Amino acid sequence: MASRVVMPKLTDTMEEGVLVAWKKCEGDRVEAGEVLAEIETDKAVMDLEAFASGVLRKILVRDGETVQSGTLLAVIAEADEDIAPALSDRVTATPSIGGAGKPAAASSAAAPAAPPAPADAARPIASPRAKALAAERGIDLSTLAGTGPGGRIVEDDVLKATAPPAGVDQPLSQMRKAIARTMVQSKAPVPHFYLTAEIDMEEAERFRDRFKQNRQAHPSITDLLIKAAALALVRHPEINVSYVDDAIRRYATVDIGVAVGMEDGLITPVIRDCGRKSLEAISVESRGLIERARQKRLQPAEYRGATFSISNLGMFGVENFIAVLVPPQAASLAVGAVRTLPVVAEGAVGIGRRMKVTLSCDHRALDGQTAAAFLKEFIRILEHPQELAAPAGPS
Repeated sequence: MASRVVMPKLTDTMEEGVLVAWKKCEGDRVEAGEVLAEIETDKAVMDLEAFASGVLRKILVRDGETVQSGTLLAVIAEADEDIAPALSDRVTATPSIGGAGKPAAASSAAAPAAPPAPADAARPIASPRAKALAAERGIDLSTLAGTGPGGRIVEDDVLKATAPPAGVDQPLSQMRKAIARTMVQSKAPVPHFYLTAEIDMEEAERFRDRFKQNRQAHPSITDLLIKAAALALVRHPEINVSYVDDAIRRYATVDIGVAVGMEDGLITPVIRDCGRKSLEAISVESRGLIERARQKRLQPAEYRGATFSISNLGMFGVENFIAVLVPPQAASLAVGAVRTLPVVAEGAVGIGRRMKVTLSCDHRALDGQTAAAFLKEFIRILEHPQELAAPAGPS
């Protein structure tokens, strides 16, 4: 029986995906579970696997094209099987969420089928945006040289072929679209409040230096922040919550997301159950997650479901900023640079190392006094960092 390969819905925020590259060609034999193509979601580049065995009889979406979740991408069937019903069948797409190891394979269910791709190989290959813009401006696509993958004509090629407009609209990446949707869902309806404090980081930096001297691997400043936040959240579980449908949901584990900047946006890999992990374990895990995040190789389970987030822009020299909450988290910490400043201690002026942090809070779930108590404990831990070296224990 013919199998319909569709663009899966791999995350709750995914509305469309990019078919980055086919790994198989029409006429190739494929086995169930074998990788057919790479797709780009709003967060990562992932493998699309075959749902059934057979011959890849028809490819309907070219490399580089963006299509809605549920769109028919290809048909797998036996070599002598009639695939017309699979091309014309109109069924509802079943949302598909990836598992722990790999994203879900394409399902045989799909949204209204796309028509078969024309067999005219001489027709210029162009993205849907490029075609629409060319038609609007009366441009013959055959006169353009494509700069996209495989010589594909993209929107920028059409724009460059016409008189330059007053401004150029750059199409949003899948990641930027997801960020835009999430921020609208957060900033507008969620009542934020903010608490800013300054931390003496001299002892924390000395602690890190000793760690570097005694061990081959050493934690980053962000690792120290994660561990300190985890300890403070264990001691103040009223912060590790979400406001959900007129209730406060308390989480059993401390799962901290760390914002990682990328060219087209950011992603927040999650270190799970931080309250039970040692600083060394957190450091090793965070390095691996951040590296895969920058390669767009994270699985959905690795960047979803944080109960608290940390965003550190100190490495860019940013002194202070505020973070927008990512629903349904009730709190998020924005961290600035560690700076050398004149400080007054015991009536004398000296030189100190200071860092500003700002805690963003959902006022529906948290009040100022509760948040301030957590922030005070977080600061105390960083200013007395010997606690960070304590072995892992129950949260």
